[in-house]
Amino acid sequence: MNKFDWKSQLDEIYARFPEGTRKPIVGITGNYGDATCKIGEGYYESIVSAGGVPVVIPPVADKDVLVNTLEHIDALLLSGGGDYNPLYADEEPIPALGGINSRRDLPELLITRLAYNRQIPMLGICRGIQTLAMALDGRVAQELRDILRASPMDNGEGIKDKSVEVKHSQDADRSEPTHSVVLAADSILRDIYGTDKIYVNSFHHQALSDSGRRFKVTACASDGIIEAIESKEFKSVLGVQWHPECLGDDGQPIFRWLVREAAAYRKAHDVHDRILTLDTHCDTPMFFPQGIDFGMRDPRILVDLHKMTEGHQDATIMVSYIPQDMTGNAFDYANSVFDKIEIIAAEHSDYLGIARTPADLYANKRMGRKSIMLGIENGKALMGDINNVEFFARRGVVYITLCHNGDNDICDSARGENTFGGLSPFGEQVVREMNRLGIMVDLSHAAEKSFYDALELSSTPIVCSHSSARALCDHPRNLDDDQMRALAAKGGVCQITLYHGFLRKDGEADINDALAHLDHAVSIMGIDHVGLGTDFDGDGGVLGLADSSELLNFTRQLLARRYSEADIQKIWGGNFLRVMEQVQTKR
Repeated sequence: MNKFDWKSQLDEIYARFPEGTRKPIVGITGNYGDATCKIGEGYYESIVSAGGVPVVIPPVADKDVLVNTLEHIDALLLSGGGDYNPLYADEEPIPALGGINSRRDLPELLITRLAYNRQIPMLGICRGIQTLAMALDGRVAQELRDILRASPMDNGEGIKDKSVEVKHSQDADRSEPTHSVVLAADSILRDIYGTDKIYVNSFHHQALSDSGRRFKVTACASDGIIEAIESKEFKSVLGVQWHPECLGDDGQPIFRWLVREAAAYRKAHDVHDRILTLDTHCDTPMFFPQGIDFGMRDPRILVDLHKMTEGHQDATIMVSYIPQDMTGNAFDYANSVFDKIEIIAAEHSDYLGIARTPADLYANKRMGRKSIMLGIENGKALMGDINNVEFFARRGVVYITLCHNGDNDICDSARGENTFGGLSPFGEQVVREMNRLGIMVDLSHAAEKSFYDALELSSTPIVCSHSSARALCDHPRNLDDDQMRALAAKGGVCQITLYHGFLRKDGEADINDALAHLDHAVSIMGIDHVGLGTDFDGDGGVLGLADSSELLNFTRQLLARRYSEADIQKIWGGNFLRVMEQVQTKR
């Protein structure tokens, strides 16, 4: 074909449908100089070779430009370039500081933090690794010679010989490796390259002095200078000090990693577009007295409109939690919580609505709105009056957790004193009335005998809105395998929760612990009887699933474990909503 015959090439594009294969889109931050946005060809050629589609992101700090850009890319590549203005780190410039680039700093710091909050995979190269540190609580030294040359991989036990110093800014061609780096065991880089030592190039005098709490150091030069970092939070975020885009085939593995992660991100994103995602238990109303603002990204709470949007979460069930030691009017308190939720929904009605039925949830999703459902945690809110069950049913409450961490007048708690030996006579009335009025019976927190009493008595399936597996973590709040089997046999559901103490006995739990509990529940109960109830803002939240913004990570892990989209929909609320429909149909 004549290379100048462009119409023939156009005909070739249109010769079949679709015209092209959908590939991951990787945004590359552009450099700036001489009134021009610039990008080295190595960056975009490497992305193309790795199977991605590169787009250049100009250095613009406009919020609408940034947010809309992130809505359309699947990964972010932070490119190399000049030094950061140290004022962004609250430091005065030292004489050795190189040339700064004022047009790049703010846009890149903003887009990095926004991409991080959205779980978008990121790769930082040279200046890019410093961008990650600057934006995500690390520290950058203006001059690498000021860094104490102790390898962070030595965990403080060994100091490198200060007489050993690597020249980190060479005059060699950028395609020429100029020094070696050691890759940490159990790191992404070790997996990518399949070895513990590689040869790289670098051209810098700024360097990381502290990777910060969000990252671990995974490569160092022989003088201890940090050469690579990766996320400690199970995010697809990696930074390298060298220039893999200049190393030809030797640099390609890291770009293939980025494109793979971009594809996984987009797949999870698309799944969330198609399904409804419901978290069945959060305690955010506990923070209402602090004056939280649900419409801003409020650091005091784990669930707000921004975090739900970033994590592609459609809905949550917010509970009015009644403390066991509450001495005031629990009924009035519960209603004050629901009043506040309705005010919040009214203030943000374009983006948020109260839902009382599964149909409401799906209607809100079609309109592009998030949903809040109402729940009660601790039947003390009834204050011993059976008529209050009907009041809360009319108010739109979808479930009542019969008790909390102590016996009440309804039943014995898993952490109570066996006051009734299960359900009380009043508790039996409450269960029957909840059945009649279409409110789900929630047995999280209930003693084992209370659990079986309610399961036997209830004419509709029951739920455990936030409980985990006792077989993996022996805690009285968790369900043992026999309870799980009995719950499933009656059509009920168990929603795995993210509280550390219910996921593991020792140490801090993480996303893998939560998935292990989910997998166990599936193996015992079957896929039709499981889900997720985070307990966010009630001490729930683990590494990798720390707040609503990270819930997309849960779906990514489910996909990696080969759960089908149909199964993921069941886990993400489909099973719970099936029970809700059964219960509400009875009324």
